[in-house]
Amino acid sequence: MTEEEKKELIREAFKARRNSYSPYSHFAVGAALKTKEGKIYTGSNMENAAFGPGVCAERCAFACAVKEGEREFVAIAVVGGKAEEKEEVSDFAYPCGVCRQVMREFADPDEFVIVVAKSETEAESHTLSELLPYGFGKENM
Repeated sequence: MTEEEKKELIREAFKARRNSYSPYSHFAVGAALKTKEGKIYTGSNMENAAFGPGVCAERCAFACAVKEGEREFVAIAVVGGKAEEKEEVSDFAYPCGVCRQVMREFADPDEFVIVVAKSETEAESHTLSELLPYGFGKENM
């Protein structure tokens, strides 16, 4: 992934973050998911008073893409932080374990790139296998 492609994903994740529904934690998260063909799907977190029914931004993006028939993905950018932080966030927000497992269902763990960012210029990139070294996949069934 080029630097410009990475920045584009980060920008899209920040845009998606604006739609976060996080009235309880006040921790807004946005995600931008890139398909093998280059299409980008976004998602934002959605909380619920009962907590369990909430949805992470990453899973929201995957659900939108899968609903459209997408099955091959190359990268995702994730940005999250205090709701009052707008154009930059103060720390990296890594995907939770459930989101990592959802990624594992649709992506090659050694090739899928997870970008966590504080801003367009401050970001880290990891493969899924780095963040989920012993993931459970189709080959385990």
